[in-house]
Amino acid sequence: MTLEQAILPTAAAFIGGAINSVAGGGSFLTFPALIFAGVPPIPANATNNAAMWVGTIGGARGYWSDVREHKRLLFSVASVSSVGALLGAILLLRTPAVTFAHLIPWLLLFATTVFALSPLLTRHAPDGIPSHSPWQIVLQFCVSVYGGYFGAGMGILMLAILTFTGLPSFNATNGMKNVLSVVINGMALIPFLLARIIDWRFALPMAVIALLGGYFGAKFFRRVPPLLARSIVITIGIAMTIAFFVRH
Repeated sequence: MTLEQAILPTAAAFIGGAINSVAGGGSFLTFPALIFAGVPPIPANATNNAAMWVGTIGGARGYWSDVREHKRLLFSVASVSSVGALLGAILLLRTPAVTFAHLIPWLLLFATTVFALSPLLTRHAPDGIPSHSPWQIVLQFCVSVYGGYFGAGMGILMLAILTFTGLPSFNATNGMKNVLSVVINGMALIPFLLARIIDWRFALPMAVIALLGGYFGAKFFRRVPPLLARSIVITIGIAMTIAFFVRH
């Protein structure tokens, strides 16, 4: 492993952890960084999941004060998220490596498009006591399957769903998303550990750096205009999507 191969994923982990803490989309950086460092696609996805799971813990901790008053809402969505994440991770392990390599640019395109169009999905928030509708539970399960399988853009999909919960602020909604990301990435980690496909040479340093990025990103990006944060993520997503279409 060259110095460049070691530095690129680690640097991406800090920025990705920071981005995940506020908007989601950090995997647009960290997953491609692992591919460019020479990690095969499926192990790269599992390694990215392991590293960014630690980063999401930092992001969840940074927003916990906004989530604490709404803990009662977590149980139902956390339960379905756990099952969905396990199914998604198992599905990934059963996907041929060549097939997954060809799916990567399309998955990135899907995630980038959803992220870019998310204001159209999240502009109507209900009034009243915060609660989850049955259709939100179903959609959260679907998103958690996607999160266990790939995960890039998962955060913005959850933000779109959680907006209809009626939480009182963006920080509370984003904090809930961060907690659910901890659940999804953590449960997906179990099949990856059992399959022994995580590249710990990258996962361990990336995990430490992503944790710092997630915590400090939560503190910093709470003061950054959301439009600016979104623009950064969309730009990264477009660049990575183009790069992988050209690569394949």
